[in-house]
Amino acid sequence: MDDLTRDAESLLAKTNLSDGVDRRDFLKVALGTGFAAATLPVMAQNVIKTDTVGLTAGTITLNVNGQNVPVYRAQPEGKTNLPVILVISEIFGVHEHIADVARRFAKQGYLALAPDLFVRQGDATKVASIAELQRDIIAKTPDEQVLTDLDAVVAWAKANGGNADKIAITGFCWGGRITWLYAAHNPSIKAGVAWYGRLMGDTNANFPRHPIDVAGTLTVPVLGLYGAKDTGISQESITVMKAALAKGPNKSTFVIYPNSGHAFHADYRPSYVEADAKDGWGRTLAWFKQNGVM
Repeated sequence: MDDLTRDAESLLAKTNLSDGVDRRDFLKVALGTGFAAATLPVMAQNVIKTDTVGLTAGTITLNVNGQNVPVYRAQPEGKTNLPVILVISEIFGVHEHIADVARRFAKQGYLALAPDLFVRQGDATKVASIAELQRDIIAKTPDEQVLTDLDAVVAWAKANGGNADKIAITGFCWGGRITWLYAAHNPSIKAGVAWYGRLMGDTNANFPRHPIDVAGTLTVPVLGLYGAKDTGISQESITVMKAALAKGPNKSTFVIYPNSGHAFHADYRPSYVEADAKDGWGRTLAWFKQNGVM
C-alpha cells in the first residue's frame, strides 16, 4: 500500500485550489461527469477537449472470461487496417481526460482503445476518497488480470479493423507501470511509451513483478517520460532501471524533464506542465513512427 499511497500523493499535490470548493460541483462544471471526486482540484483553463468530428468514438464492451469489460474506443470513421494504441489510465480509471487522449490518437490515424481495467473491483471514476480507491480497487486489481484483459483488447482490435502488425501501448502513472509490464508480457507489440510509471516497489500476490524485474529481458522498445521533480519516483530508481535495461537486447530510453513532477501530462491537474506535455506528446508520436507503428 505504501507504493500506492506514493502514487496518489504524487498525483494529488495540494494547491490553493484544494480548499473552499464544493469538489463534486466544481468537477461537473469544469469537465462534466465521469471523473472521480478524488482527482480534484481541476484546472479548467488548461483542459484540452478533442472533438469527435471524423471519428467513431464511444464505449464498446468485451467479454473476458465471463466479465464484461468496458473499453473506450476512438478511431477514424470508416477506416480499417489501422495502427492500434492501447491507452492505459491512471489510478482514477477511464475518465474524460483518458477518453480525450484516445481521441487525440484517433485524430492521428490510430484505433485507440482505453479499457476499464478496474471493472471487477469497482468504478474508479466514482470513488470519493483516495483511501477507498487504494484499498478497495487498486490494491485488489492483480497484474495478471490486467494483462489478460489487455490480451483480449488486442484480440478484439485485430478482429475489428486494427493492423495486427502495428500495435503499441501507452499509459500514465499506474498505466505507465502497466505499459512496461505489458511490453514484456506481449513481445509482439511494436513499442510503448510509459509516462511516469513506477519502476520498482514492494511485491505481493497481486503485484509479483515490477518494471525493474523485466528490464533485462525486455525486447519491446519503451520510451519513458519522467519528471525530475517527481516525489513518488526517484531519480535513483530511474538510474537503476537504465542500468538494467542496458544489459538486455532492447532499445528503450528515457527523457527526464527537469521542470516537471508527476502527472505533467494531465491537463486537468495542477501538476500539468504545458511545454513538457506537448514535447512528450510529440516524442510519443515520433517514437511510434520510428518503431514502425504508424
